[in-house]
Parts: sequence; C-alpha cells; structure tokens
Amino acid sequence: MTVLTFWTYIITNHKLGALYTGHTDNIGYRMEQHIHGEFEGFSQKYGLKHLVWFEPFGSRHEAFVRERQIKNWNRQWKLNLIEAFNPLWLDLHRVPYWPLPDPEAFPKQYDACLKHRVDPALRRDERRFRR
Repeated sequence: MTVLTFWTYIITNHKLGALYTGHTDNIGYRMEQHIHGEFEGFSQKYGLKHLVWFEPFGSRHEAFVRERQIKNWNRQWKLNLIEAFNPLWLDLHRVPYWPLPDPEAFPKQYDACLKHRVDPALRRDERRFRR
C-alpha cells in the first residue's frame, strides 16, 4: 500500500518578497515547475522560485484547507509563520539537510545549508529592517 503525502507550501522571490501559497502531492516536482516557470500567473510573473515553508498532510483535502486558511491571512501572519519555521530564509528545496544540523556538531553540513539562503548577502539580524 502506498501512502501519499500532500503538502501546503509557501514560495517567494527573495527574503520578505512576494509570497505564494499552494498545495501539491509532489513538492519536489511542483518546485521544479515553479523554478522553470511552467505556471502562468502570479508565481511566474514575480519569479517565485524559493521554497521557504511547507507542511505535510495525510490528505489532499487537509492540504487544500490549510492552503485556503493561509491565503486568507494577512501578510504579517505569513511572514511570522515562515520566520518561526525557517528564520534563516533558506531555500528548502535546495538545502541538503532539513531540519538544520547542529552547527557545533556538524559545522560542514550546517555551512552547506547556509549556502542556500534566499538572500545570502543579508545577515540574520538585518531581516527585520528590510521592507
């Protein structure tokens, strides 16, 4: 028996940039579609190619309900959700490890993940000031 996982996700073009919320049953394939601009509309128009948040569900209906809930939220609530889950704004589609490894125990693996920050030039403490 195959168990499917469904995902609700948020993508962006850059840190604190435009946000798009969607759901899918294959998050890797869906991200490749976004990266290659296969969807006409909002995500293509704004170049949304960085996965910054996701949540798994056991059914398509649950993922769809969560997507609709988040789409009805104001922007700050969405940013808070991302910040709580992914405070470094890593592109989760590209990081080799998630959740992040302990930087003290696994410094090389941790540094490999940091190479996939959405805006690598920004320091963590600058995120609150860029609007």
